[in-house]
Parts: sequence; structure tokens; C-alpha cells
Amino acid sequence: RTASTMVVQSVLHFASSFPSLGLNRPYKRPSLSTSCCSSLSNKAGTGATDFKPIVERWPEYIPNKLPDKNYVRVLDTTLRDGEQSPGAALTPPQKLEIARQLAKLRVDIMEVGFPASSEEEFETIKTIAKTVGNEVDEETGYVPVICGLARCNHRDIEAVWEAVKYAKRQTIIIFISTSDIHMKFKLKKTKEEVIQMAVSSVSYAKSLGFNDIIFGCEDACRSEKEFLCKILGEAIKVGATTVNIGDTVGINMPQENWELVSYLQAHTPGIDDVVLSVHCHNDLGVATANAIAGICAGARQVDVTVNGIGERSGNAALEEVVMALKCRGSYVMDGVYTRIDTRQIMATSNMVQEYTGLRVQAHKPIVGANCFVHESDLHQDVILKSRRTYEILSPEDVGVVKTENSGIARGKLSGRHAVKDV
Repeated sequence: RTASTMVVQSVLHFASSFPSLGLNRPYKRPSLSTSCCSSLSNKAGTGATDFKPIVERWPEYIPNKLPDKNYVRVLDTTLRDGEQSPGAALTPPQKLEIARQLAKLRVDIMEVGFPASSEEEFETIKTIAKTVGNEVDEETGYVPVICGLARCNHRDIEAVWEAVKYAKRQTIIIFISTSDIHMKFKLKKTKEEVIQMAVSSVSYAKSLGFNDIIFGCEDACRSEKEFLCKILGEAIKVGATTVNIGDTVGINMPQENWELVSYLQAHTPGIDDVVLSVHCHNDLGVATANAIAGICAGARQVDVTVNGIGERSGNAALEEVVMALKCRGSYVMDGVYTRIDTRQIMATSNMVQEYTGLRVQAHKPIVGANCFVHESDLHQDVILKSRRTYEILSPEDVGVVKTENSGIARGKLSGRHAVKDV
């Protein structure tokens, strides 16, 4: 599935600290001669652009069916949920350029906005659908699915259809609140009324021409599980092809997310005929962990944003989820994987930072300035002999160009190696 080959040295029985996440299985230790992600890391100092992956044809996109049981679809919502970050407003040209970069990253689905919110937003989404949504890669056949967001009303759904119908492949997210507190104070509706709104909306989207419909439950993690099963089952019955579980307020812990996904898979009518998706917010700092827990429990689509931007404390970060699956998916997650071109991660992160003005902290995993930098002399001495002693990721894997001695910083804890070798 990737250009790199992993060498397995031994198999140890590894008792996971989260046994109920389904991770209590044999643990394959990577060879000491490689990073845990890529054998390409042996070529220290080679730029990412020197590596040419094996070209594979992109699998046929079937809305409610994946190419194999371990494939995880990536839905990037940087241009919708990410743009909801305070101060992160993007111009139409910026949104188009980010969409093109997301296509280089090879996201499966890009949620590019909320068409009903304004005329400018509607026109921007239409432009992305007409351009990026039709730019098919000749070598692989890849083309992104273009997605718009709608509430459970006909006006929103019509706006999404009119905006995204020009794309080669299009989908819609139709969402409604399902928690008691939201139904009481936001919707002012009964459970029966909410179910009827969901059924009517999914049916209407299908009547317009959508054959790919994502139905999402807002604030699902504070909703009654039995009610979730019922409303999801009704949405599936009338045409939903993916069902999305939103931890809208970021309240869940990883264990809870695993349990919720497992429960829904066991008790929702028709769930085996659709894709189950998770959408995790980061209010308690565990959005990435929650997304991974959901995947371990069987979710096969994950909503993410570049750099983890989004409402309040943000969303599960694309780069973190993707690299966790790339680095550990084969060892402790039953072989789950994505088709993201990880060498485009840094370029995408930098573009989003520049256009939104939201800079990541230096120690941000995967894309922070300090990710591949070492100041302590205790580390510098060894890192100059082999970067793999203190780096589980190869910089080239995420698009960082390194030279043999780069990543050595001089500071209070540095010693003679920082002076001699830099």
C-alpha cells in the first residue's frame, strides 16, 4: 500500500494499557534499522522530493463500501470546521488554493463549507466543485469527493446540491442535534420530531440526486445510546450511506469513544450496510486519541483538520491521526491504514498556518518546529550517529527536508557536539 517496506524483527506479546480498546494482541517490534514508519529513513539527508512512491490506481469510490476492511477514509474539514476557528476567515482564492493542496495530500473527502451561510460561501464551494472536484489524477485515477454541510432543512440541502453537483463525486453532511440538552434548548423538539426531521431531510437529499449522504448526530456523545441507534437506523433506512458520530463538545475519553462506537455497531439497524464515521473535538486534549479509539472500535471514516484547527479547542489533527495510523497501524491496530501522501503534510500545514494566521506551537506533534530538533548534548552525540535513536518518524515522511547535521540546536544543555558537528 505504500512505497516503503517494514522489516519485522520479532513478535512479543504486548499487554496494552487500554485492553478494552481491542489492542491486547501480539505486538510486532520494528527493526532497529528503521524508523517505525518508513525504511526510507535510512537515507538520512535525502530530500522528500527524491522519494517516488509506487503508483497505484485509486480504488473505486463506493459511498457505503470500502475497498477493504482496514481502509480508513479521511474526511478533511479544514475548510468548514477549521475555518470556524475565531480569526481564521479565508478568502475565496485562499480556500481554492488550500483545496488544491488537500488534493495533493490525497484526502478522500474534503468538506469545503456551509453553502447556505452566505452567497460568497456558496460561490466559493461551487468553484471548488467545478475545478478541484474534476481534476482527476491521470496516473492513479484519484479525484476528491467534494462535500458541503447542511442542517435538517430543505433550503440548506438545496444549497449544498446546487453548489457541489458540478463535482465528479459529491456528498452532503446532514446533521441534527440528538442530545437531550440540545433538543430542549436548541431545537425545542421532541425525539419523535427530530427523527422525522432526519428522515425527511435524508429522503429529500436523495430525491435531489445525492447517492452519497452522510448523516451526522451533533452532540452524539451526550445523547442516549438507544436514541442514537434508533435515529441512525431510520436515516440508514431512507438512504444514508455514512453515519457520523459527533463529539461536538469534546467530552469523551478514548475508552468512552471506543465503547460508543462498539455499541452502535452492535445495536443499530442496518449499520453493516454503511460506513461509520467519528468527528472528535479537542476540548479535553484527547481528540486524536478519541479518533484513534473510534477507529480501533471499527469506525472507518474519520473527520480531521490540518493542524487540528476548529471551533474552540479545535478538532482531531489530520497529521496526528494519519501518522499514528502509518506508524502504529500495522502493529497494534490490526493493520488500519489511509492513502494520505504524508510527504505533503508539512507543505499543507504551512499553507494553512499562513492563510489562517493560526500558528502551531513549536512542540506541536508532527509539524511543530521542534519535532526533529535536539538541544541536549546527551541526545546530540547519539543522534549524529543515527537519527533513529531518538526519532520514531523520518522527517522525509512528512515532507521535511533534512541534511545530515540539521536538527542540532545550540543552547544551555548543548555540549561540544553541537559546536563540532554543526
